[in-house]
Order: sequence, then structure tokens, then C-alpha cells
Amino acid sequence: MTDLAVDLDLPAAEPDDPHAIRIDNPVDGSLVGRVAMASREDVTAAVEAARAATAEWAATPAADRGAALRAAAAAVRGRADDLAAINEAETGKPAADAKEGVLAGAGTLEQYAELGTVHRGRSLLGAVSATDLMVPEPRGVAAVLTPWNDPVAVACGLLGAALVTGNTVVYKPSERCPHTGLLLGELLAPYVPDGVLTSLPGDGSVGAWLAESPVDLIAHVGSSEAGRAIAKAAATTGAKVLLENGGNDPLVVDADVDPRWAAAQAATGSFANSGQICVAVERIYVHRAIAEPFVTALTEEAERTGLLPLVDRAHRDKVHDHVADAVAAGARLCAGGVVPDDPGSRYPATVLADCTPGMRVLREETFGPVAPVCVVDSFADGLEAARTDRYGLAATVLTRSMEHAQRAWRALPVGTVKVNAVFGGAPGGAAQPRGASGQGYGYGPELLDEMTTTKVVHIEPAPGG
Repeated sequence: MTDLAVDLDLPAAEPDDPHAIRIDNPVDGSLVGRVAMASREDVTAAVEAARAATAEWAATPAADRGAALRAAAAAVRGRADDLAAINEAETGKPAADAKEGVLAGAGTLEQYAELGTVHRGRSLLGAVSATDLMVPEPRGVAAVLTPWNDPVAVACGLLGAALVTGNTVVYKPSERCPHTGLLLGELLAPYVPDGVLTSLPGDGSVGAWLAESPVDLIAHVGSSEAGRAIAKAAATTGAKVLLENGGNDPLVVDADVDPRWAAAQAATGSFANSGQICVAVERIYVHRAIAEPFVTALTEEAERTGLLPLVDRAHRDKVHDHVADAVAAGARLCAGGVVPDDPGSRYPATVLADCTPGMRVLREETFGPVAPVCVVDSFADGLEAARTDRYGLAATVLTRSMEHAQRAWRALPVGTVKVNAVFGGAPGGAAQPRGASGQGYGYGPELLDEMTTTKVVHIEPAPGG
């Protein structure tokens, strides 16, 4: 038995530390490592160090901040295999997929290195004798709290945008992948001055202490419950809040598409990364005309997929509770739905048919490899069911009708609508989640605007000057 924290020279916990974060491998249950949690005093010290570093870092030329990010990106690329292997050990994310996330994160750092140097204000047309400007400035100290399902890619986006615009950062990675997050922080920190980037390991209590601290910006990707708590804390401190939180993303399947192709799309959306993706397909509304062959094909997809690793047993229990609740309420279990007898935290790709609106699997974010299917009598009924939800992250529509596609993207109250592809999109896009899913741009060039605040400057010559 090894302890990854010791191997990586991270803040390993003492053997008798009752507050240590223990990570077990989701596949075989073996110990990955034990990390010592940050204390309230550590949080205070990190915020104070970040505050002390704000003036110098804000005054650093944007080109120099961009150069620092490019160098940090190269360091991340150089350790991509290590980061991927650690991510796989902690969360079960396959190493090849994890490496894609690491390289995406390095690419995002490089993009913000370029975008940050050309992020600009505006000149205004006032009196010819005056100068009027709108100038972007750093917000100050940013608290960045990131998730476990794609830890490097998400963190690099928020950290890169915050740092290149001149903010200092206190970074808390998820307690479900502390080794991955802390190693990422160690790779980035040498390229910025002391105090500009501090990484703190910890659970929700550490995140709460950060949210209550005198910071200027809180950027959080994670659960809606945590997001609500952060927003409440920020209402007291006055911090700007960026939230990308839970989703309950619908898939609407029209009568005019090939049911086997639609089932393959649904399987990709529901089972990729074990369903542990913010924009995973969480609920499916299929037209009655193709429902039977669709469910049959989706069941075959699930059976081929088999067992998938979930991040830990607590999360697997939650996923299974949703499935069990649906079956008890009358859903038909077509595939999966049985907890395996093994030491890890794997769960089978699962298909539920005959689902009804009151089931938890439709009302709440399951965040696992579960495809709950509801049959609807018309495209309009499916669209209305998809619209009726408190979340507003993303949605997908499969249809050959341009009329239906147009109606859908205009009607769905979500940040991202995808037509005929559950994943994909051009680079550079940026969406704002709605409802319980959060607020603010969380990626793309617009994230630089979120990370800065605007000052209007009016300059007139003094009399006699």
C-alpha cells in the first residue's frame, strides 16, 4: 500500500489525523493517498498573502503575465502523463480521457495567455478637449473552487483567466481529487510571484471558509447546493460570484430520426465519463412513434458498455438511490441497475424506461451512467417537458425538422442548446447557465470580462494649463 501524497511530496496527513482526506481507487478500492486538510488559519494566511501580492501582480504588464501562463502551460504538458495517471487513480477517469483533459487545460492556459494581452477597454467620444476611457482592471483576490470530474481542464480555464487579467488566486481543488489539483497548483505556482497563486486542499468546510473570506471574486464549478451557499456568503462580503453548478440536461428525440442513431447519441450523452459530466444527458423524452426501437437499441448500448467507475462509493450510493426510487415508482429496468459485488465503486450503464415526472431520476441531477426514458406523444410535448425544470445548463434535440430545431433552441431556457449532436461545438463559445445551474460566463473570451471590473476615466485639462 502506497500513499500518493508522500510520493508526490504533497501535504500528506499524519496517520492519526481524523480530518485527513482519504482517497481510495474507484476500481479496486486500494488506497491512493491521504492529504492533510487546510485549516481556517491556512485559509486566512493564503487570502492575506494574495491580498499583499495584488498590487505588484496587477501592475505587471499583461504581456509578462501572458508569458508566465505560456511557461506554466509547457510545464503542464510536460507532466501530462503524470497528471492523467493520478486523475485516473483518484476518480476512475480513464487515463487516455484524463490526458485529453490535461492537454485541453494546457491549451486553455495558452489561449488565455494570448487573449489576456489583447483584452482591452474602450475610448469614449466626449468633448474634444477631454479624454474619456473605459478601463478594465483586476478585481483583486479570486477564490477558485473546482470540481473532480474534469479537474485539470476546468481549473486551467478559471486559473488562467484570473491570473492573466491580474488577479491573485487562492485555489481549492475538489476533495475527491486533491492530489491532481495540488500537483497542478505546484506546476503553475513557480511562474508567478509569491502569494499570487496558493493551493489549499480541503473539503466543503475549507470552501466555505474561503467564501466567507474578504475576497473579491469567487469562481465555483460544482454542485448547486454548494453554489447557493457561496452566493449567500458573497451577499455578505460583496464578492463577485461566477457559478457553473448542477444540470439536469434533457434530450428530446423527434419522430423523424433513425432510432438506432438516436440511441447511440443518447448512450454517448448518458454514459461518457460514467455520466459524470456537467452537460451529460440526464433525462430523455422520445416520441412514441420510435420509442420501442429506441429503447431496445439504447439497452443494447448499455449492455455493451457494462460497468463504469464512479468517483467513490458515496456517489455510487446516490446514483443507485435514484435508480431504486424510479424502479419502486414504476420504471422498467432495461439494463444495469445492480450494484456489483466488488471492492471499488463501479456501477453499470443503466437504462430506465416508462419514467414519469415525479421520479427523482428526472427531477434531480443523477450525475451517473443512467439513461431515464420518458415517452411523449409529440415533439411539442417533449419540448415542454424538457423546458419544465429548475436547472438551465444545456439541452440536446435530435430532429430532421428545421422548424422543430428552430423552435427548440429558441424555447429551451438553458445556456447551451445542441441540435443533432450531444457533444461538440466551435471553439471560443461562451454560455451563461441559468436557474439552479449558476450564473456568469465560465469560459471563452468573455470569462476575461467576468474576471475584471471596469473603471470610467474622464480627463480634462486644468484651467490655464
